[in-house]
Amino acid sequence: MFRRMVVMISLFLVFLCSNLMAAETIKLASLEWEPYIGPKMPGGGYVAEIVTEAFKKNGKIAQIDYLPWARAVKMAKDGDYAGYLPEYYSEDLKKDFILSAPFPGGPLGFFKKKSSKITFKTLEDLKPYSIGVVRGYVNTAEFDAAAYLKKDEAKDDLTNFKKLIAGRIELIVCDKYVGEHLLKTELKESAGEVEFVEPGLENKDLYLCISKALPNGQKIMDEFNAAIKQMADDGTMKKILEQYGIKK
Repeated sequence: MFRRMVVMISLFLVFLCSNLMAAETIKLASLEWEPYIGPKMPGGGYVAEIVTEAFKKNGKIAQIDYLPWARAVKMAKDGDYAGYLPEYYSEDLKKDFILSAPFPGGPLGFFKKKSSKITFKTLEDLKPYSIGVVRGYVNTAEFDAAAYLKKDEAKDDLTNFKKLIAGRIELIVCDKYVGEHLLKTELKESAGEVEFVEPGLENKDLYLCISKALPNGQKIMDEFNAAIKQMADDGTMKKILEQYGIKK
């Protein structure tokens, strides 16, 4: 009896290992962008869970590596990674990447110090001010094309918040939820000094970008999009969002 159990367990392990070996691994680059995605988030954050589950439905394993944003984009463009995420939509990206169907994001806008009297109706009203941006980020089409604005680049959102609090810049562009998360977790002592400028610039969806350097990139994306649609239709997407307190 014991010998039979050992044989059965051994066969199961061989079967399991062979399936894992057969599963294709899709290497993706990302950044630590909490609360959307990051290695310290439960489950990696809801974006990581959505993408991982979508690839799982196609018998693939999503491997997400975390890098500085500009490097993540470049390495995906060069084909060192199958793709990167999460990204905002831009027509310019289609030169080098295949963009997925959208999945839920959040409001993008400006943060400022509460003591600041800055107000605006159009972007041209912001000409006098220094605005922090993250190197390599897509923001809104109008803002990114506004060469008349004074844009101060940084490697990440946290650096921009530190510069804002220190008075080195007067505004920063950031996702509202990302900014609030950083203030709550990384900048607690200064959180009361900063606020999001309402209304935001735009509510943004998020996208996975697959590199056109991959010969099978379109096939990967077609399968991913089909899985995303299935997850939206069968309630899986909603369930993942609700686990993170997000109602869409």
